[in-house]
Amino acid sequence: MALETYRQKRDFSRTREPRGRKAQKPGAHFVIQKHDATRLHYDFRLEMDGVLKSWAVAKGPSLVAGEKRLAVHVEDHPLEYGDFEGTIPKGEYGGGAVIVWDRGDWKPIGDAHKGYAKGHLDFELDGEKLHGRWHLVRMRGKPGEKRENWLLIKGDDEWARADAAADILEEAPNSVKTGRDIAEVAGEAPGWSSRTGRITGDTGKPARPKTVEAMPGKVAVTGGSPGAHLAGIKGARKAAMPEFLEPTLATLAAAPPKGKQWLHEIKFDGYRLQAHIQDGGTRLLTRSGLDWTGKFGERIPEALAGLPVDAAIIDGELVVEGGSGASDFSALQADLSEGRADRFVYYVFDLLYLDGYDLTRVALIDRKQQLEKLVGATGGVVRYSGHFRESGDLVLRHACRLSLEGVVSKQSDAPWRGGRGRTWIKSKCSARQEFVIGGYTPSSVSPRAIGSLVLGVYEGDALHHVGRVGTGFSATAAEKLFSRLHALRTDQNPFDAPLTTTERRQVTFVRPELAAEVEFRAWTADGHLRHAAFRGLREDKPAREIVRETPKRTSKVAGKDASDQGPPPRRTVRLTHPDRLYWPDDGVTKEGLADYYADVWRYMAPFVVGRPLALLRCPNGIAGEKFFQKHAWKGLNPKVALVQDPKEPDGAPLISINDLDGLMGLVQSAALEIHPWGATVADWERPDMIVMDLDPGEGVAWQAVIDAAHEVRRRLADAGLEPFVKTSGGKGLHVAAPLKPAATWPAVKAFAKSLAEAMAADSPELYVATITKAKRRGKILIDYLRNQRGATAVAAWSTRARPGAAVSAPLGWDELGPEIGPAYFTVSNIPGRLAALASDPWADFRAAATPLDMESRTGKTRGKTKSA
Repeated sequence: MALETYRQKRDFSRTREPRGRKAQKPGAHFVIQKHDATRLHYDFRLEMDGVLKSWAVAKGPSLVAGEKRLAVHVEDHPLEYGDFEGTIPKGEYGGGAVIVWDRGDWKPIGDAHKGYAKGHLDFELDGEKLHGRWHLVRMRGKPGEKRENWLLIKGDDEWARADAAADILEEAPNSVKTGRDIAEVAGEAPGWSSRTGRITGDTGKPARPKTVEAMPGKVAVTGGSPGAHLAGIKGARKAAMPEFLEPTLATLAAAPPKGKQWLHEIKFDGYRLQAHIQDGGTRLLTRSGLDWTGKFGERIPEALAGLPVDAAIIDGELVVEGGSGASDFSALQADLSEGRADRFVYYVFDLLYLDGYDLTRVALIDRKQQLEKLVGATGGVVRYSGHFRESGDLVLRHACRLSLEGVVSKQSDAPWRGGRGRTWIKSKCSARQEFVIGGYTPSSVSPRAIGSLVLGVYEGDALHHVGRVGTGFSATAAEKLFSRLHALRTDQNPFDAPLTTTERRQVTFVRPELAAEVEFRAWTADGHLRHAAFRGLREDKPAREIVRETPKRTSKVAGKDASDQGPPPRRTVRLTHPDRLYWPDDGVTKEGLADYYADVWRYMAPFVVGRPLALLRCPNGIAGEKFFQKHAWKGLNPKVALVQDPKEPDGAPLISINDLDGLMGLVQSAALEIHPWGATVADWERPDMIVMDLDPGEGVAWQAVIDAAHEVRRRLADAGLEPFVKTSGGKGLHVAAPLKPAATWPAVKAFAKSLAEAMAADSPELYVATITKAKRRGKILIDYLRNQRGATAVAAWSTRARPGAAVSAPLGWDELGPEIGPAYFTVSNIPGRLAALASDPWADFRAAATPLDMESRTGKTRGKTKSA
């Protein structure tokens, strides 16, 4: 089917559904939308040939193997439809509420096109709710039957459920996108059409509002021309719509300004764009006035054109939100590179012109109030950026703990002023800015890719060299950068001074026309970048305008001196092929991993030094071969220590490290996960910690895992122990408690086992203590087997060899919440968290150690506090 059928059935002046277009590059996404139209049903969609092949499943999918659910084949939908959630006006095709019930990736079993044509499509789903093997089977049509009926059937695998098991549709009814149920979406206003005005929820018919509600202290105007109510706002003046307004730019400061006159917004990590809406169309202009409307597909411009205005200029930032929910510039770059437009969101934060009135002399807070009225209820791909009136330090600290980029503080009563000034102040969680690309070095592992970029900033008319960045490039980005920079080659050194012999080695100079956004740890004493990571090209900013950004005061973040603990230690181990990609899609190289571990070393050292280690090694990165290794091997870096298990005096030596260089030796050996014993080599037989691994089965909500962690915490506290918590970097949480090394391995294992079994016995509907997968579906495994001799658990601060480059990150108990999932913290966003930490949440881990109370070994406590 073609998208023409889809478009013919819809009036896009009355519905917010995307018009869409066929994608040029293949993908493998699926989505299931819960749709309360004439009757409730589930729209099942698979990405094929640049569109979403779609079936309406009346009763929804069943997890019972072999159970058949009728799936009526309907018209193809555009890929952008997979993100649609909202209301379709009554009287329109499919009128009713829609939520994104599940989404993820699908993989055909066999040839998808042959299976689809034949009418028997076998595939696997990897979604947030549905997993495993599925079948779509076309039924034999009856004479004269117009619709094409298929059957959706769950395959018999580990994800299948028994007949008597809970129904996934009742168990997890809400949206995976927003957490809302269908009733919440049904209650929202259907929105606006640029041609017909507001579409009311009562009738589904267009109706131009007759009255504009007055703002506090303003004049309410009834009827009249568009924008007439603006005449009563102080500073608003009638004027022709300008072609472009120079944007206000924020001045960098070490900390947010203080005072009630400031409001604080989250700093977005995307492209700053000025939206010009006029005559039913939209243009998106960069901060330098370039027209980039065509770069971002049709959804954003169409949504803006659908706002209830005749003419407007709106300031905002276009972003892609990563898996954590935070805007991610690298993900935005990747989507642009792949021609993908379904994840773009435009956050708007200022209104400069509206329906014949220039608002640049209006106070910011009044402009924002008008803007919120305009788009606040629209939702979707155009979203209003709110603000906070609390202390700027508090807002920044919270933003940094969540690994956001930072905050922008704005004077609430200030008019709009183009250029860089003091009415907007930006405070960042980690050092980050744009740099001019003056050269590159080739990759050591690919002949058509870059290995690093040579960077500079302008000081007056001279380009000053500031060092290199050699990590943060995905494999695709490294190849595309090579292609672009190769065309800019020059024999002339673009920098203001010759490079040293070391700096010049393998460098190809280029004309300084491109800018890169780079995140870095600090400036060295000689003015070079330390621990830099590439985040993307900044083609919206002229290279000639890029200068070094320096905060006006001593470097502080959220009230903490960034130099309190001094610079991270320097490594001396030489890395071969430092640009080898360990996480290809995330751009994390061998050098990037080494920089990460240097940053976290002071926090991580107590959990890996002087312990036997098991390693997950991936010599060719996470996409290649993976294997666990605990014994030494030939060619091991000499900085890695070898230790002999006293119970195996004649066996092969085990691996240990004593310092940062030992850890760098493991990085050189492609050790992407580090799993220590719960005991040191100084006392092999008496563990000094307990680790309880909370591993959720299929269908377990994240809140249930958090609740389980608090339950383990209470039981450990009742036994006289001090519990700490960290993300696993995978699916769950780890709760650990330090021990005085007194009890032996059998005693500690017996205690951990009894605690897990007590939880499973007290709440069998929530927990299991057995490893069998068949018993874990819908429950949390309380894994106690980490607490036996020779067993290991992933170390605090260790990376995980999984897509996303997640980290097992220590947390404070007050940080446990829905906003931080098990793989939230990554190699890329940990620097912002480190900058925000007033103290290490596990700083007191060793000091809190107590002996295991042997009388508490049964673990039979019910999670009650001692005071209870």
